[in-house]
Amino acid sequence: MDERDRPLPPGETGEIVARGPQLMRGYWRRPEATAETLKDGWLHTGDVGMVDAEGYLYILDRLKDVVVTGGLKVYPQMVEQVLQAHPSVLDVAVIGVPDERWGESVRAIVVPRSGTAISEPELIRFCRERLGGFQCPRGVTFVEALPRTATGKVLKRALREAYWEGQERRVGGA
Repeated sequence: MDERDRPLPPGETGEIVARGPQLMRGYWRRPEATAETLKDGWLHTGDVGMVDAEGYLYILDRLKDVVVTGGLKVYPQMVEQVLQAHPSVLDVAVIGVPDERWGESVRAIVVPRSGTAISEPELIRFCRERLGGFQCPRGVTFVEALPRTATGKVLKRALREAYWEGQERRVGGA
């Protein structure tokens, strides 16, 4: 569905929603969270997806991870997949960071593969050859490792914190 909870045609990107008797009735003693997740009989998953012409569902990213730059949506997972294809990239996370002109801009946090040399301009050029200009990182930060949960999920919130500290508005989500 789109931002106004209207169904989208095949090929359009929006939030994945579901309904049926097997879904939850709500969060235990959390009415605000329940109201945010369950709307008009639909469970809003917080996932971004797209249904193709044959009815296959593609999960693209998490809604809160979407970077909105100049009014355009960038799905970090798509940018991460491109960067992971670079032979010198071991690991990567893409986040939105404050940008005075665009609201947010795309930043890649990259763990270089041991024994390789790589530069910020090289990675940005690599992305420009494979993505639209607005999707490309405007900056790259090199780190030794990405922070992860006990289950191995990248803690993007922790990565964003350094960039959003002191900002009144956190466009990039939770």
